[in-house]
Formats: sequence, C-alpha cells, structure tokens
Amino acid sequence: MPRLSTVLLLAVFVVGCGPARSQASGDSAERAAMIVANLKHEFPQIQNYTVAVDSLRASAIDGLDEGILTIQGDAQPFYISRDNTKLLLLAAPPIDASRSMDELVAARAEATAAAAEEALTRGARLAEATAGLPVRGNPDAPVTIVEFSDFQCPYCKLAAATVEQILERYPNDVKLVYAHFPLDNHPWATPAAVAATCAAQQTASAFWTLHDTYFDEQRAFTPTNVMTRSRAALDGAGLDFEAWTACTSAPATAEAVRAQTALGSEYGVQGTPAFFVNGQFINGNQPIEAFVTAIEAAKAAQ
Repeated sequence: MPRLSTVLLLAVFVVGCGPARSQASGDSAERAAMIVANLKHEFPQIQNYTVAVDSLRASAIDGLDEGILTIQGDAQPFYISRDNTKLLLLAAPPIDASRSMDELVAARAEATAAAAEEALTRGARLAEATAGLPVRGNPDAPVTIVEFSDFQCPYCKLAAATVEQILERYPNDVKLVYAHFPLDNHPWATPAAVAATCAAQQTASAFWTLHDTYFDEQRAFTPTNVMTRSRAALDGAGLDFEAWTACTSAPATAEAVRAQTALGSEYGVQGTPAFFVNGQFINGNQPIEAFVTAIEAAKAAQ
C-alpha cells in the first residue's frame, strides 16, 4: 500500500469567490463522514481503503479547522475551511469536500456515463486501428480485448495465463487482439515481435505458436538465440521460411512493430501489459475479476 504522501501532495490554500454553499454540519461525525465520502470521490484509488477523519477542531489559522486524516493506518494532518469547500491535503490542489451524499451519487453517475461514452469512442477507434492484427477467440465476439504486450515482460507472461482463462470463460463473447509494445530495456522483445509479425503474415496459427513459445520458454530466450529458437518453434507450421527470413530483416516489418507501439502510446500505454476492453483501459497484470467486471459492463452496454 503506498504511503499517503505518495497519493496526496501539499496544496496551496486559495481564497476566492464561488457559489454559495450550505454551511458545514455542526455534527463532527456527520462532517467527517462527508469529508471521507468526498475524498473517495476525488481519489478513486482509495475507494476500498480504510479512511477516517478524526480530531476536527479549530486551528490557529483564521477561517480554517484542522484534523487528522488516516488512510490505511497512515495518518497526516489536514486543514479545511469552515464551510468544507476547501480541503488542504498533501499532493493535490484544494478539494471541495462540501458536497452532500446525494450530490456525490449524482456526480459519480455522471462521471460513469461520461467514462462509458469515452470508452465506446476509444474502442471504436482501436478496432479500426488494429484491424488485421492477430486475433484469438471468436472473431465475431461483441467484446474485444486489445492487448499491448511485450514477449520478454514477465508480467505479460502472467497476464497471458489470465487472458487464456478469460477466453475459456467467454468462448463466444470475447476475442483478443494482440498488439506489440516491446520495451527498450528488453533486448530480445523487438526481434521476437518482428519474428511473430512475419509468422502472422503467413498464418495466424504460426503467430500464436510463437506467442505461446515466447511466454512458455521466456527464460530460455536471449538476444543472440531469439531468431534461431523462433525458427525452431515454427518447424512443422508449413511456412515458407525463405519468405519469413526475408520478412524479419525488412525495414517495413520493424516499422510495423513501431507503429503498434506508437498506437499504444497514443492511447496512454506506458508499460506492459496494457489492455482495452471495448475501449475501457485496464493497466498491468490485473486479476481476472477486473476483466470480468469490464467484460460484463461491455456486454450490458451492447
């Protein structure tokens, strides 16, 4: 669990005009609950953390009260205006903590609707941009997972097992589209992506053979043996190896891999693995439950 100081930074108190708001409740317990609810709304990453506000009292600063905010056992002092409209924390600008529970529910509903609309737009654009890339699962599935991955990445290896479970669980509803995102600090990831791209140009099954081999035998690959081992893995795949070899050294193939990486960067991918479930971003090697939630939401939106 990251310390509170990694989540919130010291903000500067800003005095300014704004719409009139109701005064804070005189009940400190009710006021504390309102502050916690507003914080969790502003910082979804602490939604499931244990958060408490204690010791609310007048401070030595005119117009401000002070208290102790505890997140997962990490306690920090904070200041808050008497009407709750300006809450001063570590690592964030002042927060309006005066919204009622009803206002927060409405705000969450509005944010959820906006995020769903944004995901739909992103999903449509990604579907167009990744057309022709390798697909696993039902090609006509209503839910598409676009994965940006790196064959040398150990977390991608773990995520590949999760994706396999997902495809088994949703044989008709989900398809996987694989896009390359080899990282600069993984020296054999780019040649592996090139080798797999050339295999995919001949048969989809050849691509997935390499995909599975790279992850199953990840520790055995090196920058010096990646092409030899890739060629060996493809024995029996019925490829034209002369064409495959020529493809692996063609500048256009390396450019195709770079284009996929650039596409991921355009949509906010900074590391691997990264997934988009009908446009909804899932970052990193997440448990299967995170994917199930996104898949079910995507199905419900059909």
